[in-house]
Amino acid sequence: MRLALWVTSLACPVALSAATVSDSLPRKSAATHSTADAAPARMVFGASVAISGNTAFVGEPRGQQAGTVHIYTRSASAWRSTGKLNAPTTAPNDGFGTTLATDGTSLLVYQSGVATDSARGTVHVYRKSAAGAWTHSGLLQAPTRTARAAFGSAITFAGDRVYIGAPGEGAGAVHAFRKSASGAYEAAGRMTGEGTEVNDAYGTSITIDGDRMAVGAPARATRRGGVFVYRRQGDGSWKQEALVVSARGAENARFGQSVQLSGTRLAVGAPGALPIAGMGGNAAAGLVTIFDYSDIAEIWRERQSFTQFTFGPARLGTAIVRAGNELWLSAPNAERNTGAIQRLRQNADGGWSMNQLTTPDIEPGAAFGAAVAVSGNSAVVGMPNDAGAAGSVMFLERSAAGAWSSKGVLFPEAPTKTYSAVKGKEVQCGTDGKAGAFECGSTGLMSFLPISAIGGKRGTRMNDNWGWTDPVTKREIAILGRTDGTSFVDVTDPVNPRYLGDLPKTKGSPSSSWRDMKVYKDHVFIVSDNAAEHGMQVFDMTRLRAVKTPEVFKPDVTYDRINSAHNIVANEETGFMYTVGNSGGGETCGGGYHMIDVRAPKKPKFAGCFGDPKTGSAGTGYSHDAQCVTYHGPDKKYAGKEICVGSNENAISIADLTDKKNPVAISRASYPNVAYAHQAWFTDDHRFLYLNDEGDESTGKGEAAKGTRTLVWDLADLSDPILVKEHVGTSKAIDHNLYVKGDRMYQANYTSGLRILDVSDPRNPKEVGFMDTHPGDDGTPSFDGAWSVYPYFKSGAIVVTSIGEGVFFVRDMSRKVIP
Repeated sequence: MRLALWVTSLACPVALSAATVSDSLPRKSAATHSTADAAPARMVFGASVAISGNTAFVGEPRGQQAGTVHIYTRSASAWRSTGKLNAPTTAPNDGFGTTLATDGTSLLVYQSGVATDSARGTVHVYRKSAAGAWTHSGLLQAPTRTARAAFGSAITFAGDRVYIGAPGEGAGAVHAFRKSASGAYEAAGRMTGEGTEVNDAYGTSITIDGDRMAVGAPARATRRGGVFVYRRQGDGSWKQEALVVSARGAENARFGQSVQLSGTRLAVGAPGALPIAGMGGNAAAGLVTIFDYSDIAEIWRERQSFTQFTFGPARLGTAIVRAGNELWLSAPNAERNTGAIQRLRQNADGGWSMNQLTTPDIEPGAAFGAAVAVSGNSAVVGMPNDAGAAGSVMFLERSAAGAWSSKGVLFPEAPTKTYSAVKGKEVQCGTDGKAGAFECGSTGLMSFLPISAIGGKRGTRMNDNWGWTDPVTKREIAILGRTDGTSFVDVTDPVNPRYLGDLPKTKGSPSSSWRDMKVYKDHVFIVSDNAAEHGMQVFDMTRLRAVKTPEVFKPDVTYDRINSAHNIVANEETGFMYTVGNSGGGETCGGGYHMIDVRAPKKPKFAGCFGDPKTGSAGTGYSHDAQCVTYHGPDKKYAGKEICVGSNENAISIADLTDKKNPVAISRASYPNVAYAHQAWFTDDHRFLYLNDEGDESTGKGEAAKGTRTLVWDLADLSDPILVKEHVGTSKAIDHNLYVKGDRMYQANYTSGLRILDVSDPRNPKEVGFMDTHPGDDGTPSFDGAWSVYPYFKSGAIVVTSIGEGVFFVRDMSRKVIP
C-alpha cells in the first residue's frame, strides 16, 4: 500500500552528516509492585548509558540524593571510573542523567526534574576540554516550556546539529539546535508530525542516517504507534516522506518506542506488542519489524518481524542500537526481568538471522538491556535492577573475529552511610540520648551487625525477621530476611552474636524487597514477594546445631504450589501455614489465604483457599498480612476455633478457618482515613487488636497528620469490631510491623526505629522507650529504617532489622524488672 506523503520543515534549514549516536538513547523497563510496602529509594545506576571511543557515561538519576552521571575511561586493560557530574543546582530525585548522548566532544544530559520542574525537562551541555575534563557549558530548553513535555527524553547528534525530543509537548515535538562557531548550541527550529494529535508522544525516539530521519510516536492511535520518516531537501529542510505503521498494529503495542535507520532500512521496536494473557498491562513479548524503502514505489515495505526466542513478557524492542553490521534488540524483561539482547544480522541471501548475545551469568531480575550504547568495538549495557536495584553496567568488547565478550561489571561505591559492628559490650543509652550513633530512650544496644557481616552483598537490604529457640540446646537463633536470601544469627549471647550462615533465595528468582518467614516444629518457612517462581522454602533449623563456621545452605524442601507471596502466617498450635498476598502464578487464592498443612513440615500439603471478597482493593479478599490464633478470647462462641484477622488493604477481616473446606467470614471493619491496612496483632488475651496503616502518615490526613497512628480495636465481639482509639506517636514516621508481648507493644516504625509502648491499659498505649535505627532524619515519613521486630526471646534480646543498616539486638530498659 502506498503511504500518503506529508510535508513539514524546520523553521531554519539544517545540514546533516551521516554521523549518529542515537545508539545512546536509554529505554527503561517498567517495574511494578503488587504490594504497598515500598522498597527504599534507589539511585538506579545504569538507567542510562552513552559511549564514544574510550569514554563512557552512566546515569544514576533517581533517589534521595541528586542525580549523578558517572564517567568511565578505557585503559589498556580495563574500564575505570574517572569522575562524576552533577547538575549545577541539585535536589533529591532531580532526574539528572535520565537520558545521555555524546558525540565525543559534547555530552548532553537530560534532567527530567519531575519533582522540581513539573517534568518540563532541561538538557545540560558539557564540553570536553583539551585536558580531558568535562565542564558545564550551558542549558538547552524548549522556547516555550510545557509541563510534562519531557524535553530531552530523546537526544540524537547529527554533525553540528542535535535533535531533542519532547514527547509530552502536546502531540509531541522535536527541537533542533545548531552548534555555533563558539561551540554553543542555538535553537534551529521545531518539528511536528503532520496529522499528529495530543498525546501521540511524537519525539519519543529519533534516528538519523544520511539524508533520512525517523521519529517515533508510540502513543499514537491508542498506543498502536507510528513512525514519521523524513527526507532532507536541497535547502536543508526536512520533507515528511511517510507515516510508517505496522500491519500487526494493536492497542498498546507502542510501535515506534525505538527506531534505527541505516540507509534505506528502518528497524522499529514495539515492546508492547504480543501481550501475554493474564499477566498485566506491561507483560508483552515485544516485536521488532524491519522495513525497506523502495525508490520505485516510493513506499516503505514491511519485510520481517522478530520476537524473543522464548516467548514471554520480554518487551523486545525496548531499545534498538546499531553495532557495526548488526542491530542489537534489547529485551530487558526477558527471562523474568533478567534481560537479554538479541543480535540481528542480514545474511548474504538477504534474509535475517537472530541470535542472543552471550554474556556471563546475570543476576535474575537485573534488567540487562534496559539501556544500551555501542561505539566501534565497545559497548556498555545498563542493568538498573542488578544487585537489589542498586544497579550496574556491563562493558563489552568485540574481538577481531567479531565475537563480543564481557570486560567486567562495574558499579559505584555505595552512597549510603554505613555503621561499624557493635559487639562485646552492651552500649547503654547515655545522658546525651544516644547509644553510640543511635538515638535512644530507656533501651540498651546489646549489639549491632551491619549487612556485610551477615551475608549481605552489594545492593543487599534487610526486610523481615523472626526467631527460633532450639528446644534441646535452648540456643536462640535470629532469622533475618534479606533482599537476596535469609541469614541465621545465634543470639544466645546477645552482646556477642554469631553469624551462622545464609540460605539464598530460590535459584532463578530475582532479589526482592519483600521476604517473610515463620517457624513451626523446628522448621522455618520462607516466602518472597515480587520474586517470580520463588515458592515457599522449608528449612530444618536443627541443622544449625552442627555449624562451626558460616555456611551456605540449601532448603530441605521448596513448596511450589505458590510462586510469590507477600507474607506467611503461622498457627503453631494447629500446624497450618497461610501464605497471603500471593501473586505471579501458582494458586494465588486471589491474594487471600493459601492454606498449607505443615504438620509434617517436609511434606507441606495444599489445604484450600479463603478470601473475603468484600475486602481488598480488587474485591478478591487480598490480605497483606494476618495473624491466626487458636482463640481464647472473650467471645465464647469462638472458643478453641482457629481465628484469623487479616489486614486487607481497606479493612480488617475476621474469619474462622477451623474447617479448611468451609472457612467462614465473621466480620470486617474499616476506619476513618484508611490508606492501607497493613498489619495487626492481638493482645495476649485476644481482647484487643492493634493495627498499623502504612499509608496514612504519608498522606497526612486526620490523626496521622500529627504523628504515627496506631488503631486500637476492641474485639470482645468478633462479629462487631469496635475502633476505640487512634493512638498518635511521638514522631511522624510510617509504622510498619508491630508485635505484642505481655504489657508491651513493640513497633518497627521505619525512620524512627523501634518504639516500645506500654499497653497495660490496652485502650491507651503509652510510649516508654525507643531505639532509632536510622538516625539523622527525625522520623520523617519515608521508607527507610526499621522494617520489623521480634520480641519473643526469653533472654530479652529484641531483634530489629533495619533496611539499609543491618540487625540490632536491643534491650528494653523501661521495665523495673529486666528479663
